[in-house]
Amino acid sequence: MPSLSVAVRDPVIRASMLTIFCFGFSGAATGPYQSVIGVRELGLGNTHYATLLLLAATVNVCVSVTIGALADRIGRYRSLMLVVTLFGVTGYGTVFWLPSQASFVLAVLILLPVYNSTNALLFANVRSAANRMEGSDAGAANSAARAMISLAWVLVPGLTAFALAGQASMLPAYLLASAAAFLCVLLVLFLMPRERGEGSAAAVALADRLPFGAALSRPRLLRILAIAMICSMVHAHDQTLPLILTGQAGGKMTDIGVVVGIIAFLEVGLIFVWARVQSRVGNVAALTAGVAIYVAYLAMLSFASQRWQVYALALPAAVGAAALISLPITYLQDLIRERPGLGSSLISVNYFLSAGIFACVFAVGTRLAGYPGSVRTAVAMGLTGLALLLFLDGRTVLSRLRSAIAAPRHRSN
Repeated sequence: MPSLSVAVRDPVIRASMLTIFCFGFSGAATGPYQSVIGVRELGLGNTHYATLLLLAATVNVCVSVTIGALADRIGRYRSLMLVVTLFGVTGYGTVFWLPSQASFVLAVLILLPVYNSTNALLFANVRSAANRMEGSDAGAANSAARAMISLAWVLVPGLTAFALAGQASMLPAYLLASAAAFLCVLLVLFLMPRERGEGSAAAVALADRLPFGAALSRPRLLRILAIAMICSMVHAHDQTLPLILTGQAGGKMTDIGVVVGIIAFLEVGLIFVWARVQSRVGNVAALTAGVAIYVAYLAMLSFASQRWQVYALALPAAVGAAALISLPITYLQDLIRERPGLGSSLISVNYFLSAGIFACVFAVGTRLAGYPGSVRTAVAMGLTGLALLLFLDGRTVLSRLRSAIAAPRHRSN
């Protein structure tokens, strides 16, 4: 892939990709086990856990937007990255060294939301570097950066599960996550190039040109809401797959890491496939196809009653997830092109706004029909988000599809 090699040779993108991998490592080490640790090991009830997710999502929205706006204002990403990555070291470490409901709530509610803004800053860094490249190279840079998180999810959950197999607790996963966050600190400190003076001045000028209120106009907010509703289905997978697999499907704790690892392994290549589809038919049309596949996957997951059925669903899960975790990044960044920091902060805003939506879905769905009920409610929420997105951008989708269909005819003539 020539475009990918060109992107990787850029020192900013290369350092950002390594840091993104370590950031993904920390999430992959704890994400598949967070609900199990919070609900079963530390004794949080389903309702309390859902409330915690909702509050954490609210905090993260505020933190991400504030840091993104601040990054545009000062024109620097590196110094902010150093600060927020330290919150990850502290947050994960607190849960491991002081395991209790209080430390878990402190980490999930305050410390880790600040750390998670690292993701937005890194993608803003990649976007700034990619803007200096040609179209195909820029697309490869964004896809490669996102693939690094999936690569972490290929390697880490399974290794974590096997490393902790037979242990009475999965809490050591938080020690691994704290170490990965510390590696983020070191990578930013020693490998991340310092911003150039002209780049900082340009970023500040863009921030002055498009005020904060204008950046988050009503049409943009409706599109952000639609994407968040769609992406709440990803949270449904993340939070209920471990519970369904080790519950009604009769699986073991080690199965969680294996299934998640298989899905992430397939995602790495599929992300680049969806990037090609996106360039051909447009972002929204490609996202519509991905939503359709993911809806079918979640519907089948909610009825899974045996372990092998969950394993069999890994392929459609990966195909749909590759679309839902990669395509929204470019879509959200393009909503506020004039302010790369704030535009990239929408990635974190979307992630945790969708987590907040799923927290409500989880609370309602589990009351109605247990964990499968929460998955089916999430499917309904995702379809509602897609309907809103098509209502807002439907004409653009039809135009891109007509162009994609007409292009081969013109070439043949």
